[in-house]
Amino acid sequence: MDVSALILADSRFPGGGHVHSGGLEEAVCRGLIKSERDLPGFLFGRLRTAGALAATFAAASAHAATRGVHSGHWRQLDQELDARTPSVAQREASRAQGRGTARAGRVAWPSPVLDELLGVTPRPHHAVICGALVGIGGGIPSDAAMAVAYLAVSGPASAAVRLLGLDPFAVNAVVARLSGALREVCAEAAASAGADPADLPAPASPALDLFAEEHARHHQEEVRLFAG
Repeated sequence: MDVSALILADSRFPGGGHVHSGGLEEAVCRGLIKSERDLPGFLFGRLRTAGALAATFAAASAHAATRGVHSGHWRQLDQELDARTPSVAQREASRAQGRGTARAGRVAWPSPVLDELLGVTPRPHHAVICGALVGIGGGIPSDAAMAVAYLAVSGPASAAVRLLGLDPFAVNAVVARLSGALREVCAEAAASAGADPADLPAPASPALDLFAEEHARHHQEEVRLFAG
């Protein structure tokens, strides 16, 4: 895995991911997640839906960054991911993280490719900007896919520790047991990296979309630990 992808997957990367729980907080509020035993199903489902979608577009974006595509391609990638994200709250969370990642990425990996991407989409989706940064940093599509797929499960796992006071060792073991599924998701994402953006896979996560919309509504009415 390339160093650029490791940096992006690091929880210390200042991209703003720490304020998002990936639907975990809403699941906790509904009583669906109460202990470490409840986490594997949630995290696996998230990986195979929202995580797979992010991995697909990150891989495609890394592939595009190494080819020096024109600005229209970046716009299409961003628009196609937008079309595959029906939840307004999910789109806003992705773009908020994307903007934070772009700000940090511009300092770490300055590049004309990055300038062109941000010229057409100043608030890119998180997966798109992550993939571009991995490509600019010298990584390959599977590296980019792994970075965002890992974040799709590690973020909610960390949120579970904070929200429920779970044993961090046990929670870490849950994430570790997802390694095989992570590799499968990333291999599938890398295989489609060179496809036309309109033809990229579109795994759906309707339950997470509903959780995101409810969380956004509740977040306006009461104090929540996470923004999304």
